[in-house]
Amino acid sequence: MGIYKPSELRLFLNELGIAPKKGMSQNFLIDGNIVRKIVTTAHVGPGDVILEIGPGPGCLTEELLNAGAQVIAVEKDYVLAQALQRLQTEDHRLHVFCEDFLLFALEKHLKQILPTGKKAKVIANLPYHLTTPILALLVRHHSIISSLTVMVQEEVGRRMTARPDTSEYSSFTVFLKFYSEPKYDFNVSRQCFYPVPNVDSGIVSLHLKPPVLPLEKEEAFFKITRTAFEHRRKMMRASLKSLYAPDAIMTGLQAIGQDPLARPEALSLEEFIQLYELLNT
Repeated sequence: MGIYKPSELRLFLNELGIAPKKGMSQNFLIDGNIVRKIVTTAHVGPGDVILEIGPGPGCLTEELLNAGAQVIAVEKDYVLAQALQRLQTEDHRLHVFCEDFLLFALEKHLKQILPTGKKAKVIANLPYHLTTPILALLVRHHSIISSLTVMVQEEVGRRMTARPDTSEYSSFTVFLKFYSEPKYDFNVSRQCFYPVPNVDSGIVSLHLKPPVLPLEKEEAFFKITRTAFEHRRKMMRASLKSLYAPDAIMTGLQAIGQDPLARPEALSLEEFIQLYELLNT
């Protein structure tokens, strides 16, 4: 059944006796072209293990299964989670969990299902209000996840993939680039959803990678980037003065080839790492 078709979706929801819940950011895709484009963008094929977060009625789930993938679907809404069972394949490639994803035992379940030496791919239409915590959780799992292909608000997607010296560039951008290679793939009009949200969306891919710094240094590094961008209009020597002496900051910036009066948006991830190392030797 083409559950992405508006008429079919409304009929499906009516049969279940439910309506989209605003509090759960339930805006369901009603564009089959976008569904297929997401699957193509994520390079989904037979044998892939896909972790789908918030599958809702299951239009994307169905397309993933049709592509030959094994799908781990985590859906918080009990009625929708139960309804996903209708998509079960003869070879049982669908695994449905009715849980809040932020409380989901991610490593446990992935390791139980993943073949030896294989990593999962994440595909998700992320709840707008939970985008940041979900991404912060996922990007740290490069050992069991190879990539994320996520639907987010367009504005958030631009921040996720921003370049230095742009207004969208932020500590969030640096954080994501520390763990991944983010890429903005394509826009998704608000008209592609039911109900229609107040904003347009975008698809972003993140290819995960091992971080350059060891685990014990990560929190100290992110303290620098967060503190710097809290005062993004100030020069680094001023925005970081609660952590380091202004002269040391200026000397460090000069040593990495940056203007000693630079503001935080001028520094790339690599330059932030170099500055961190210099200030902590």
